[in-house]
Amino acid sequence: MGRINKVLPVKLISGIITGDINNFAAAEKILSRKFGSIDYKSPIYDFDQTDYYEKEMGPALKRRFVSFSRLIDPVRLPSIKLYANKIEKRFSKNNKRRVNIDPGYIAASKLILASTKDFSHRIYLRGGVYAEVTLYYKDRDFRALDWTYPDFKTAQYIETFNHIRNIYMGQL
Repeated sequence: MGRINKVLPVKLISGIITGDINNFAAAEKILSRKFGSIDYKSPIYDFDQTDYYEKEMGPALKRRFVSFSRLIDPVRLPSIKLYANKIEKRFSKNNKRRVNIDPGYIAASKLILASTKDFSHRIYLRGGVYAEVTLYYKDRDFRALDWTYPDFKTAQYIETFNHIRNIYMGQL
């Protein structure tokens, strides 16, 4: 019989996509009120690996990642994703999002993203929310999987996630 181990808290992160860089500060303020202080903000990256959101959100989109100083129980991920969806709605105009918020977490061995879309590599959690292992950590670096989004494979993003993981490991 397997032994049940204590689940360690994880590092909450969020990717924010928008066409208006002023929306970063506004979204970060709302998120920090709910999840505590932000301990890391990535540079603002061009969101140019896909045009998936362009029809809804417009061209020349930007992305930033933030992490929160307070560690969380990973079981909270579905409720965090549902809260992120409510924030997106608050920013919407004419039924179109102006901000996309993608929460997830970093653990010692992986980066998990929440999604409302089912797919073969996603595991259902609850409330219409799925989780996916987007990157795994091996030999002191995050590594991609077959389904990892192209931008999450870039050196810039990997550097960001390694930095956040270092903060997290120092907190444990």
